[in-house]
Parts: sequence; C-alpha cells; structure tokens
Amino acid sequence: MAPYDTAVTADCFAQARKTFNCLIGQLTGPSAGSLTHDHLEELLVEQGRELQRQLLQAHLDLRAQRERQAVSHARAQGAGVVGADGVVRRRVESGHHRLLATVFGTVRVTRCAWRAPSVGNLYPADAALSLPGRRHSAGLARLAVAEAVRGSFDTAHAAITARCGTVIGKRQIEEVIVACAQDIDAFYAEQTPVPRTGEELLVLSFDGKGIAMRPDALRPATRKAAALAKRTFRTRLAGGEKPARKRMATLGVVYDAEPAPRRPHDVIAVPGGRHGTRPPRPGPSAMRKWLCGSVIDDPDTVIGKVFDHAQARDPARARPWVVLVDGARHQLDLIKAQAARRGITLHIVIDFIHVLEKLWAAAWNLHAPTDPAAEDRVATWALALLAGQVHQVITDLEHHADTLSAHRRHGIDTAIGYLTNNAGHLRYDHALAHGWPIATGVIEGACRHLIADRFNLAGARWGLAGAEAMLKLRALNTNHDLDRYWAYHLRREHERTHDQHEYALTA
Repeated sequence: MAPYDTAVTADCFAQARKTFNCLIGQLTGPSAGSLTHDHLEELLVEQGRELQRQLLQAHLDLRAQRERQAVSHARAQGAGVVGADGVVRRRVESGHHRLLATVFGTVRVTRCAWRAPSVGNLYPADAALSLPGRRHSAGLARLAVAEAVRGSFDTAHAAITARCGTVIGKRQIEEVIVACAQDIDAFYAEQTPVPRTGEELLVLSFDGKGIAMRPDALRPATRKAAALAKRTFRTRLAGGEKPARKRMATLGVVYDAEPAPRRPHDVIAVPGGRHGTRPPRPGPSAMRKWLCGSVIDDPDTVIGKVFDHAQARDPARARPWVVLVDGARHQLDLIKAQAARRGITLHIVIDFIHVLEKLWAAAWNLHAPTDPAAEDRVATWALALLAGQVHQVITDLEHHADTLSAHRRHGIDTAIGYLTNNAGHLRYDHALAHGWPIATGVIEGACRHLIADRFNLAGARWGLAGAEAMLKLRALNTNHDLDRYWAYHLRREHERTHDQHEYALTA
C-alpha cells in the first residue's frame, strides 16, 4: 500500500497548526501574565473550540482528498458503484458539499458523488463517516438530549450555544429530540432483564398524570369538551370549571424488593404518639426500578409493556407479583385483564395513603378543623385497617354517619363507598405479614419527576410527538439506560440512512 502524501496532510492541517501556534503565542506573551484565571479559561474555551473545529475540518478535507485519489484509480480501471436499486453508477463528480453542525461548530464535508441517468446520487463517503440524514451530528444530538430532558428548550438552547456556539436553534432541538427517541420501544423490546430469586418480590405500579397540550394534540373527547365549555368569565375560570387542555399520560413501574414483614404499629403510631425506644421496622426498599410511559398509547398498551418487562424478570412465575394501585376502577379492570390473559396470579394492594386521605375526609365531618382529636380518630381507623378489620371500620363509619345530617356527611359517605368497593384489596394485615409494600410512593414520585418537573413549566404547551419523545427519554434517563440506548440508536440510524443503499464497487 502506497504511503499517504505527507505534503497533502500538512497542507490540510496548516490552518489548525497556525491557530494552535497563535494560541501558544498568546499564552506565552507578556500580556498573558496579567490575566486572571477566569480570563484564561474564557480564552482557552473560545479559541480551543475553534481549534478543535479546524482539526475536524482538516481531517474531513484530508479524507476528501484521499477519496478523490481512490476514485481516480477506480475509474481508471472502469469500476462503478451499484446501489440497492441495482443500477451501476460510473460517472463521478467531486466537490459535492454538505454542512455538518457539531459540538465544535459547523464544518463542511466534501465528497464524491457517483451518478447515473435518472437515478439518485450515491455518496459512499457519507456511509464511511456514518453521517446523519439531518444536519446535526450525533454528538450534538446527544448534547441536545442531555440538556432538554432536564430543563426547558430555551434553557437547553442557551446551554448548547454557550458551549458550542450558534449551531442549532430551539425548534431544531425539538425536532432532534423526537428523532432521538424513535428507537426506545425497539431497544427495550430486545432487552432481557436478569431473572431474580424466587424469594424477591416483583412489584408493579401504575398511575396517570395530565400534560397540558396544544389544542390539536388533545384527545377527541377533551377537544370536544373544550369547544363546548361555557365560561362564566372571559379571562379566568370560575369555581368548578375545567380548562380541558390536558391529555392523560399513563406511567408504569416495575421493581424488585426484599420482603420486609411489619406490624400495624410500624406504619401508624397509636393515638397519642409512640412510646418507648423501639424504632419502627422499615418497609421494603425498591431496587432495580424500570419506568415506562406514554401520552399517545392507551393505558392498556402501557400496562401491557409493564407486564412484558415483569415477565422477563420472572419467566418461571416463581416470585410473588404485587400490584400497587390507587383504586381507579378502569385501571384495575385493565390490570386484571392483562393478568388473566397471561395466566398470572396477582396480589393487588390499594395504596394506603389514598385510604388515609378518605379517612381524613371522614374525620372532618366529625371534628372541627383545629380539633386534635381528629388525628387520633384517623389513627384508630387506620390501625384497624392495617390489622385487617375493614368491615369493622365500615360499620363504625356508618354508625357515625347516621348521627349527621345529609349535608354534613359527604366525607364519611365517600369513605364508606371507597372501602366497600375495594374491600378485597385492603388486606393490609396479609400484606404486612408477607413483607409487601402498601404505598405507591415509587410511581407517585415518578409522576412528579417525569412529568411535573419537566412538563409543567410555566406556560408550556406540548405537541403530541414532542411530549411522547420527552416522556420516553426522561424515563430512559431515569432507568440509567441512556448510554446503552445511544449506541443502539446510532446503529439503527446508520441502517436507516446508509445500509439501505448497499454500496459496492463493481467492475
């Protein structure tokens, strides 16, 4: 193999070498001795980024020169390039350019085009560099994802501009985010979690959270409700009026947990507070959490994905499956239907915090807002529920309800209905004895983290594609899978952009 022309190499890198020598001259000059460290940092950041851009540009120019040399040799032998369409392209044009925005700045990629009449050009150099179909490099796209998932698009744009210069706009960041999220479902479909021991709990939990959407991204029923809504005031909502501008996202989580048996007094202190020095036994801790969610897919689809992941963790069905929910009837029906289709035995537990809220609502019907006795009454009911005495609590609530007038017993009636309808899933005595969790804190925290912290920024209104991409990327990041996913996404991107052409030299 003939050596590369070192003179050509030196010529390509001449500008980068000149910039480097100039930077060395500035740092060694007398004026640099009076610069503070912050001014030195600014100098190196600005000129260092430009030096890196010039080095990248020089390397691309060098590859363009080498490609022209290789093409000249191939043409002399009568070779051509055949694509996936089967057409041989024997004509070559050099000097075709495209721009590539990178983390160092924008560079120009020069390459040769293989041509034939009535068919598109082929650029083998694009495949060799694995250039994206869009203008922005993979490194810049990765930076856009990292910045956008933790703050607003305006903040992400400002951070990228400060680091890389003017290389991407706010609207382009939104488009890049959507493109970067397109392989997440396929990525997880190909993952196989490591099965755990049969003693560990397998816990599933689900919840929903509304996202403020643009009018065209609302579900048909919500959009119709918004159009038909009658407003009392022009500039604000009156009491009881709904804005009808949110679309519900469904979230699901799977995690492992070691059983942690407890007693009722470990969860709720007895009336009057705890006595003695014995600390309460801790509940089970969530390990290896995996989150998913969607604002496009219906709840049944999301629940199905969670069940798929859970089955991969327990293919032999040897572990206890505990499902934590807040008692929403439609959600419970979908969960039970999924389990029935798969032949899985579930242990469904209603979130104890939701039950406590119903008990507090009932207590306010019996006590003044500042009456300390309300807390003791709630503790008594809660301890009875934790001991498995659901029907006794319902009976006590009914007894108190009979002493109140109709307009003062709404909270008690609601609590009675809630406990009666969900009595089969309130076996807290059984759950505590087996060491199961009894609260949906993991999925509640996920709703706050994945949705509230990012989607509820002041004034935010989301399009459907952007909201779906952001939700999936934030879940991916929370699962600590971004690095593995990125390598997978780049392979898929290369296949979509280049492998379909199947470039090959032919005589």
